[in-house]
Amino acid sequence: MTVIKVIETRRSIRRYKKSEIPNEDLIKILSCAQLAPSASNMQPYKFIIVQDPQIKKQIGKMANYQTFISKAAVIIIGLGDPIREKWYKVDIAIAMEHMVLVATELGYGTCWIGAFDEESIKEILKIPDNLKIVALLPIGIPNQSPPARPRKEFNELFFSERYGNQMMSK
Repeated sequence: MTVIKVIETRRSIRRYKKSEIPNEDLIKILSCAQLAPSASNMQPYKFIIVQDPQIKKQIGKMANYQTFISKAAVIIIGLGDPIREKWYKVDIAIAMEHMVLVATELGYGTCWIGAFDEESIKEILKIPDNLKIVALLPIGIPNQSPPARPRKEFNELFFSERYGNQMMSK
C-alpha cells in the first residue's frame, strides 16, 4: 500500500476485535516511531506499551471513560519532558503518527486519545513527575469500517504566498 493510500484509508477506530498483535508487527510499528524526525534529533520521547488487560481497563476509565481503548491489543502512552525540550509535543506527535501510518498499513486500527486523567495514569504506570503524557494510542484489529469524515475545502486550508490568497487545487 502506498503512503497516500494509507493516509486516504486511515480512520479513527473505536471498536476492536479481541486479538493480540504479533510481536513482529508491534516491533515494526515501534521501530518506525524510532525513525521519526525530531527537533535537533533530540528524540525527546519515551513510550510505554501497555498490553496487560487489567491495566488497559484502568486506563480506559482514566481516559474519560473511553473504555473502548481497553479492547485494543495495546495502548501506547507517549511521554515527553517539557523541561528538556521545547518541541516535545510536536516530536511525540510526529513519532506517534508514524506508528498510526504503519499500523494502518499492517491492517490495524488506531485512535488518537487526548482526553485523560494524566495524574491517575502516571500513578498506575509509575511515570516520573518530570514527564508529561501527550497522548494515548490504542492499536488493534478493527471491528468496524467507519466512513471517511468530512474535511474542510482545500481553499479553506491552503493559501498562496499570503494569508487569504486562494491556492488552486487543480
